[in-house]
Amino acid sequence: MNGLIVVNKEEGKTSRDIVNSLNHIFNTKKIGHTGTLDPIASGVLVCVIGKYTKLVNLLTSDAKEYIAEIKLGIKTDTLDITGNVISTNTFNITKSDILKVFDTFPKTYLQTVPLYSSVHVQGKRLYEYARDNTPVNLPKREVSIYNLELISFNKDIITFKTKVSKGTYIRSLIEDLCSKLNTVGTMNNLIRTKQGNFSITNSYTLEDIKNGNYKLLNIKEFLDYPVIELPDTLINKVLNGNTLTNIFNITNKVIFTYKQRDIAIYEVNNQDLKPYIMF
Repeated sequence: MNGLIVVNKEEGKTSRDIVNSLNHIFNTKKIGHTGTLDPIASGVLVCVIGKYTKLVNLLTSDAKEYIAEIKLGIKTDTLDITGNVISTNTFNITKSDILKVFDTFPKTYLQTVPLYSSVHVQGKRLYEYARDNTPVNLPKREVSIYNLELISFNKDIITFKTKVSKGTYIRSLIEDLCSKLNTVGTMNNLIRTKQGNFSITNSYTLEDIKNGNYKLLNIKEFLDYPVIELPDTLINKVLNGNTLTNIFNITNKVIFTYKQRDIAIYEVNNQDLKPYIMF
């Protein structure tokens, strides 16, 4: 079985929990996901099955869209509401203050990775340093914030929508936004509404999937590359991963099929076509 399914992850479950459930439902261990969601978060978790697990890195690179809540006045060690409060601060913020910060926030900047994350530093995951109470220099990563849109502001809760690049931590974004608002805050809730072209409106809960109410997507339905059915004269060359002359006038990537089976994705390289992913 090969396919892609967009899961609407419920709050309280890890991304690994979702994959484990899918392992049982589809009776296969060959399932992966393309972008971790924290247990507090819900929404779009793109999962791939069978040979499509080879597409994980390709799909992970997509931009992501979220609806997030900030609870003002407190900061926690995990940067979300599930953590221990480590500082508090008063605030006197207006809607105009928030809109000004959103409008002037940098589109690209170096973001500090949260201590409670799975990023490796010197052979250990950051959350292991946190668990052992061991000091560590937190790495910074360049991220892009494509938009910030205020949805509502009520007392101590700011709700906003944002579209960000791969690798952006919304918890860290919230910390940085609150810093510019001259206060502290923590992530109160998070919903991933989109990853690339995959939307929460076309996702399925685990209950839906258990009841058979879902659709597995074929590669041709979610990758916007031309599809070429290989002739008999080329199939063995592609199966062996040989370079091809670009007789098809491909400009980026192409999906090769043979007798309706997915064979490979090739990409343009120095005017030729070379293997990118082999199925």
